[in-house]
Amino acid sequence: MEQSNTYSLTYLLHFLSLQHTLLARYLPSSQGGLVLEEGSIVLVAMAREQLQVLNALDLAKTQLYHFTAIVIAGMGFFTDAYDLFAISLVTKLLGRIYYHKDGAPKPGTLPPGVASSVTGVALVGTLCGQLFFGWLGDKMGRKKVYGMTLAIMVICSLASGLSFGNEPQGVMATLCFFRFWLGFGIGGDYPLSATIMSEYANKKTRGAFIAAVFAMQGFGILASGVVALIVSASFDHAFNAPSYATDPIGSTVPQADYIWRIILMFGAIPAALTYYWRMKMPETARYTALVAKNAKQAAQDMAKVLQVEIEADEQKVEKIAQDTRNSFGLFSKQFLRRHGLHLLGTTSTWFLLDIAFYSQNLFQKDVFTAIGWIPAASKMSATGEVFKVAKAQTLIALCSTVPGYWFTVLFIDIIGRFAIQLMGFFFMTVFMFALAIPYHHWTLHDNRLGFIVMYSLTFFFANFGPNATTFVVPAEIFPARLRSTCHGISAAAGKAGAIVGAYGFLYASQSTDPAKTDHGYPPGIGIKNSLIVLGVINFLGMVFTFLVPEPNGKSLEELSGENEEDAEPTLTNRTVPV
Repeated sequence: MEQSNTYSLTYLLHFLSLQHTLLARYLPSSQGGLVLEEGSIVLVAMAREQLQVLNALDLAKTQLYHFTAIVIAGMGFFTDAYDLFAISLVTKLLGRIYYHKDGAPKPGTLPPGVASSVTGVALVGTLCGQLFFGWLGDKMGRKKVYGMTLAIMVICSLASGLSFGNEPQGVMATLCFFRFWLGFGIGGDYPLSATIMSEYANKKTRGAFIAAVFAMQGFGILASGVVALIVSASFDHAFNAPSYATDPIGSTVPQADYIWRIILMFGAIPAALTYYWRMKMPETARYTALVAKNAKQAAQDMAKVLQVEIEADEQKVEKIAQDTRNSFGLFSKQFLRRHGLHLLGTTSTWFLLDIAFYSQNLFQKDVFTAIGWIPAASKMSATGEVFKVAKAQTLIALCSTVPGYWFTVLFIDIIGRFAIQLMGFFFMTVFMFALAIPYHHWTLHDNRLGFIVMYSLTFFFANFGPNATTFVVPAEIFPARLRSTCHGISAAAGKAGAIVGAYGFLYASQSTDPAKTDHGYPPGIGIKNSLIVLGVINFLGMVFTFLVPEPNGKSLEELSGENEEDAEPTLTNRTVPV
């Protein structure tokens, strides 16, 4: 019996040894393994001891500095969303003011090339800014670059409301020029805000903190609608212009030119208010310790933030600096082996998501006009049209966009990023097809409310889904020295999708009947077929989600593999006799 028990124990230990060694070799979060050797268990050391300053951040309780960082970083995203989506509220007004044609049955509209440029040029600037500032954030540090992006946003928000002369060419050229550079500054805010928040957060609630920063985007979209409502209502009350059908010239009062300028320039205020506090934020400890290799400064900065004593761990940092195994570059075979599929997953899902998301957001006014929720342009004055469009956008933001973001904040650390992203893409696909296939049914007057509810649900599950998680995950899974760069690449892929959505939907959504298209536009595939295309795109996003890992509950160093002692298991002298 005793011999039998000995054999049973031996086989049990051998089984545990095999299982744990496999886990240690293939799972980044594993801390070690067991190997049976001549009647002894030999411990396999897989991870070096964590730096005290990083361990303190991972295990820190939620404190005031966490909420301060969320507000400081979040106000940048509030401004980003305000600036990017406010333009959709005033494009119809710009067409009335600068492209009016006497005797035309409809109010003036922006020509196709001008409309796509005004709407999309900020997205092009954003893409460029994401790549440039993402790279610069890893080279110079997060804090040094953080102030630059905000300064650009403040200056260019103000400049967007100015123009050279009063001719259409001068006004539009000026607007596009400054909106490109506004987008450039906004682009830098994406990788820097996400990286800073992920490196400040503890591992237990890191997802919620990063998602909360991004959720400020919902308030920015809401604020753009509210500001447009207030400004347009004020001008409408002051001048009480008639509809275009009643008086084509009088329907657009000269003072309407101030409306779009005030709405766009307002975006500078929230950004300017947070500039001082951004400059006071210390550099993140992960950049200072792991990239700049200054353990003493990292410990000092975080000791002030956390209000605890932290050991500098200079010898450990020196050892990390001498270790060449984790110094691979972005274009190396080692990066491709470790993170190639991860980067493909984050870029592809963000690209596909933004095609659908920006198409829905930037052109919801056209969709609502098509189903008759917003009256025909000829039945409204210029100021009245701005008010109606702003009211529709505000209601959608209030009822679906903002709640969707905060559902993600509440549940992301409970059910995980992967589940939320997969669920979001699934329901976006379902609701988009539910709108598109019986499209004629929804255009009937009695069914319009149902269309609005279904359309709102696609926004809800975009934000309680991939629109938030595609922002969160790239800030968690890549090494510190490449984190900002890889987030910038992922975000730039998203903006490439947004550009496809902004330009493509503008033309695709035009009626198949040449007589019903907007002036200057060729026939498109119509709203119904455009919605079907967006449904297919959402389904592809669901498929590519399977390339993205689940970062929930793990430290940044576990996820990136930066804390591994060796690439393969190594034996230590610590043995336990059997």
